[in-house]
Amino acid sequence: QVDLVDSGGGSVQAGGSLRLSCVVSRSIYSSYSMGWFRQTPGKEREGVAAIDSAGRRYYADLVKGRFTISKDAAKNTLYLQMNSLKPEDTAMYYCAADQADNVLMVAGIRPRDFGSWGQGTQVTVSS
Repeated sequence: QVDLVDSGGGSVQAGGSLRLSCVVSRSIYSSYSMGWFRQTPGKEREGVAAIDSAGRRYYADLVKGRFTISKDAAKNTLYLQMNSLKPEDTAMYYCAADQADNVLMVAGIRPRDFGSWGQGTQVTVSS
């Protein structure tokens, strides 16, 4: 089990930017995949971006070219830089971690492959 604390959400206008952060309780560099997910009321949680232990990055089509996932092993922190935000990006965002390198490669960013979750941080984009 890995403890995660995510932060950085807020309210911005369309076209604006936010950077989400997720501090992890122990070293994430060696064997864990990390990801960002989002959920709106009444909808299933969906994968947004992920980075595996080797640094390979995966993005949902809806955010490609606008969002960038990165991690800082020295700070045990995962980031999601979100640019050109749209109202449809409004959601609760969650970071997650697990040993999911293989499934990311073959199946994409699936919430069910991640077992440790942050508490969530709200992102609201107004038009």
